[in-house]
Amino acid sequence: MSLKKQYNQTKPVCKVTFKLAKELVSTANQVVLTGDFNNWDIESIPMKKLKSGEFTASVDLEKGKEYRFKYLIDGSKWLNEPEADKYVPNEFQGENSVVIV
Repeated sequence: MSLKKQYNQTKPVCKVTFKLAKELVSTANQVVLTGDFNNWDIESIPMKKLKSGEFTASVDLEKGKEYRFKYLIDGSKWLNEPEADKYVPNEFQGENSVVIV
């Protein structure tokens, strides 16, 4: 798993690539990236399954902000990013991952 950040030199944007290791999603058919940046929409950012078995998606995020997010696996299991910049409590007695750009 990883978060890769590519900052744009001319615009206040950072391209963040989210990648889930196959060990964590080996039996998954679908993984969706959801968070503050898409109003927690569970359909708008499906992750692409790579030949390696990993899932990946990239999102352009405004620099200078923090974004809460999670992965939704097969429509039923929520997963945090182990390499998130930090974690914050959520209203479901759990935690959300945070990426800082």
